[in-house]
Amino acid sequence: MSLEQTHIAEMPLAAGTSGGQGTAGDYFALLKPRVMSLVIFTAIVGLFAAPGHIHPWFGFITILCIAMGAGASGALNMWYDADIDAVMARTAKRPVPSGAIAPGEALGFGLALSIASVLMLGLLVNWQSAALLAFTIFFYVVIYTIGLKRHTPQNIVIGGAAGAFPPMVAWCAVTQSVDLGSISLFLLIFMWTPPHFWSLALFRQGDYHKAGIPMLPNVAGRAETKRQIWIYSLLLVPTITLPALTGAAGILYAVGAAILTAVFLLRAFAVYRMVDDEGDVAAKKLFGFSIVWLFALFALILVERLVHLPAFASVFT
Repeated sequence: MSLEQTHIAEMPLAAGTSGGQGTAGDYFALLKPRVMSLVIFTAIVGLFAAPGHIHPWFGFITILCIAMGAGASGALNMWYDADIDAVMARTAKRPVPSGAIAPGEALGFGLALSIASVLMLGLLVNWQSAALLAFTIFFYVVIYTIGLKRHTPQNIVIGGAAGAFPPMVAWCAVTQSVDLGSISLFLLIFMWTPPHFWSLALFRQGDYHKAGIPMLPNVAGRAETKRQIWIYSLLLVPTITLPALTGAAGILYAVGAAILTAVFLLRAFAVYRMVDDEGDVAAKKLFGFSIVWLFALFALILVERLVHLPAFASVFT
């Protein structure tokens, strides 16, 4: 452990961490609602894109359990990362480092939600999807937050799987299995994660340095980070074809994904050519557009299912 990391570990949190003063809003913030919104949306798309039928009531339970599991992961992440959250401007006002909620309360809240979400999904829907949800929570908290985040610049690459599982969990709730269609949705999010978070890391590099988190710009340098962003952005090109080829998406998705990914590549290339002393404008634009890109791709799949457009493969058969 570096001297800087040791210093962070020994830093007391804000006054008031004895707990008991947290409001409903503080506990809601503990769930990472912005992250949860993406989880819920991609899970809904997975539910609709899956072949087969699920009763609307059980579909609602599935999405509720996935949301609870995502919130549990967020709470456990904030419990474990309270020390580094306290020194980063972006996270210093979170409920645990700010003192609104005590670490033990966040831990208990996260564990209770984890257990409740998995048991509810298993008992009311099916145990295959519940097992996958349990693994998703485990992956985010243990493998990513505890095992990878503070120890390797590949934290985002490997840890990105945690955010990619929700549509697969929802798909499994319908089909009781994991197949190529659900894997194609998983890969969309998985391959999107590195350029999304590394563009953020470029203009938040100072925060990560203060916290001792080995994000790629802090370890390999900005030039290598920009090169990796460009490489992973290029890898999105074959990745976007998979939902169409596996039957999870149709022609509307195929056309929209091609246009959106062309814009993504233009933004990523601007980051690759970005001159550092001109600021991080290109990185901020890529970060913002990457969120739009992912939401739009999944929205196209959802629209296709709602209006019953045929799958891409069936158009040519």
